[in-house]
Amino acid sequence: MKKILVSTALLAGVLSYAGGFRVSLQGVKQLAMAHTSAHAEDASVTFFNPAGMSFIPSKLSVVAGGFAASNKVTFQNFNTLQSTETDNPVGTPFYAAITYRPIEKLTVGLSVTTPFGSTIKWPNDWEGKEMVQKLELKSFYFQPMVSVKLAPWVSFGASYIYAKGVVDWDKAVTQFGGQVNINDKKASGHGYGFGFYFRPDPKLDVSIAYRSAIDMKAKKGTATFQFPSQSIYNQLKLNAAGQDGFSATLPLVEEYTIGLTYKVTPKWQVSADFNYHGWERYSKLTLDFENAPIGNNPSDPTVLTSPKNFKNSKTFRLGTQYAFTNMIYGRLGAYYDEAPYTTENFIPETPSYDTYVITGGIGFKLKQFGIDIAGGYAMPQYRNVNNANLGFYGQSKATAFYLGLGLSYNPF
Repeated sequence: MKKILVSTALLAGVLSYAGGFRVSLQGVKQLAMAHTSAHAEDASVTFFNPAGMSFIPSKLSVVAGGFAASNKVTFQNFNTLQSTETDNPVGTPFYAAITYRPIEKLTVGLSVTTPFGSTIKWPNDWEGKEMVQKLELKSFYFQPMVSVKLAPWVSFGASYIYAKGVVDWDKAVTQFGGQVNINDKKASGHGYGFGFYFRPDPKLDVSIAYRSAIDMKAKKGTATFQFPSQSIYNQLKLNAAGQDGFSATLPLVEEYTIGLTYKVTPKWQVSADFNYHGWERYSKLTLDFENAPIGNNPSDPTVLTSPKNFKNSKTFRLGTQYAFTNMIYGRLGAYYDEAPYTTENFIPETPSYDTYVITGGIGFKLKQFGIDIAGGYAMPQYRNVNNANLGFYGQSKATAFYLGLGLSYNPF
């Protein structure tokens, strides 16, 4: 039982570091058009494809934006018919980027984004309290990048990714009448991205990009237990504060993207994207505790390996923009995002669903300045939960919506 309690908590932290659900909120203009990627009007293209920088019309471009993301998850036990609902605070993802073209064929840039992270808060006494009571996660991607124009119609770009992550988790340990907090504020990892951006015709943009997998290394994580008696601390070989350290390598998935934008008329353009996420690298997770003998390795009881059965997933996106005037732009979009695991592997820490999302927004251009407003409404498909490994059965539903405000500045 002790093995299950700890492995479940740490496993969930890893999932959200990796994007147990992928937060598609890296550009307000992009969100309004279903978060499509083949848009090279300003520096917001940097996260999606560094090669797109070469086609930004301005030598210097600066963008920044933020979102309010709200979601609610409901779980109902079919046997008791008891229903439980989360009380999640509003999330605030953000992005910022800058690009500069010192010479005609070379553009450099820097992007800062928060592509993974959320907070989920269940009641402290709900039936899944041994899996999660509250889970808060944050991630930050820092990406310096460069793009070279190989020909007037094609460019190549590459970026280095430095990732930082934070997890703060509370869950009950009812076997001993206590609670555990899983905390790591210094997980980090390194990766890269590259892509090609094509404009074979003034009416057509094509973006092909790859973002690598990242191994987030947690070297000094802390598990803090609270029990009525300190005798349990000794039993688990914890220190006087009820703590033990752990280390782990936390895998983040790779992502492939193909996107295109076609200008049907000078005022009307249509965009489409296909994303492929390499979730299958989550076959298992290995955690190494400093002292606590709570693992499942016969030769080393401090090593815990948790099986994972994730599958690769796909996302399909379609968006459009219409220029009402030279200053006002209307945008709409819709996309479908597959869940990365089956019903038998559903977990309440980072619930995931096959999801339909509709988006929309409006943009304003005021000479060198741009203001973009966007919103999205997600319609996750309910799931019949059948996780025998965790003894978790019932039905789960969710809703989510997003609002975003973005600013851009292209001075010259």
